[in-house]
Amino acid sequence: MKNNNENVSSDELQIRIKNLQKAICEKDISGAVIYQNTDLFYFTGTSFKGWFYVPAQGKPILAVFNDLSRVKQESPLDNIVDARSIDEIPDIISRFGYLQPNVLGLECDVLPTNLYFKFQNIFKNIEFVDISTEIRLIRAIKSKYELRKIKAAAALSDKVAERAAELLVAGKTEVALSGELESYARSLGHQGIVRMRLWGAEMHFGHLMSGASAAIPSYLASPTGGQGVSPAIGQGAGYNTIGKNEPVLIDYVFALDRYLSDHTRIFSIGPISNELQEAHHAMLTIQEMVKKEAKPGVETGTLYEMMVSLAEKLGYGDSFMGVGDRKIRFTGHGVGLELDEYPFIAKGQSVKLKTGMVIALEPKAIFPEKGVVGIENTHVCTDNGLETLGTFSDEITIIT
Repeated sequence: MKNNNENVSSDELQIRIKNLQKAICEKDISGAVIYQNTDLFYFTGTSFKGWFYVPAQGKPILAVFNDLSRVKQESPLDNIVDARSIDEIPDIISRFGYLQPNVLGLECDVLPTNLYFKFQNIFKNIEFVDISTEIRLIRAIKSKYELRKIKAAAALSDKVAERAAELLVAGKTEVALSGELESYARSLGHQGIVRMRLWGAEMHFGHLMSGASAAIPSYLASPTGGQGVSPAIGQGAGYNTIGKNEPVLIDYVFALDRYLSDHTRIFSIGPISNELQEAHHAMLTIQEMVKKEAKPGVETGTLYEMMVSLAEKLGYGDSFMGVGDRKIRFTGHGVGLELDEYPFIAKGQSVKLKTGMVIALEPKAIFPEKGVVGIENTHVCTDNGLETLGTFSDEITIIT
């Protein structure tokens, strides 16, 4: 499959920019500077390093630090200029006829402290305001264009799962199987990078673990962990040998044209125990309940409590999303350009679902010394509940 190098359209970007301008006007912010890589791409259509000034009213300015000609090919915006550093922001915005802002919005959730201090030196006697929540809420509702991209990624997640069933054999190491699958994913157009917003959070393609290794905790905020290949990368596939009659968890993200699909399936070479089979079916029951209940207007924290309550009712309260103090206090998360987007199906969250939000729902049961079972699908929120993107069976795939 070849990447068609489709650029984000001018109409698509203008809607996003107008949504941001509306948000900053409501907070009485004069303008905003977008600096983070993913936000920059979302609002401009290019990933090249630079900064993006969005005034409360008027056309924004994109200043880039290199290869201006390529940027102009990728981004349809009008005001694109060459720059060398962020020190030039005041001069460049003045050149375009804008007054210096008295309140400036910044992505304070991800902006490095040194850059924040730099902005304080560049702009004297102005107020800085965090606009990260506004940006993330705007990004949470996907356009038709974005949904098309995510659906395409979900279809390729299915293909990776199909290939896993062909490659899975006893005696192969986790890391060997992961290398084969990741190579296949790249041949389908996987971009090779899975972006996350949380500071210090990182992932390659995802997690592939067999048997008890899937239940080993890792530093990542995830119900599954894995030994990894060394303490330096303490998550995911390791040198554990895949055996028969044990759950093999393949939790992979497909990243296509920057848009993500999060997808978990359980495989086994021969049947697994009735205990694990029944736990897996319980996780599917929880998924089906949420798909019906997750409608526009429902608070994400309420959905989380419903999932925890049903897990307890079904007899899996002790193993649902972890064990003991290791339990993860979320059961799903937004997906788009990053893996940890709004909304979060998590304890105490008050964000209400809206049509067009995309959620990776991941009810899992963790059994130390035995393994992990459960499911993860990427869904879009509709008026009737969650619509699953992708068609690969949710049942455990038994290799005979």
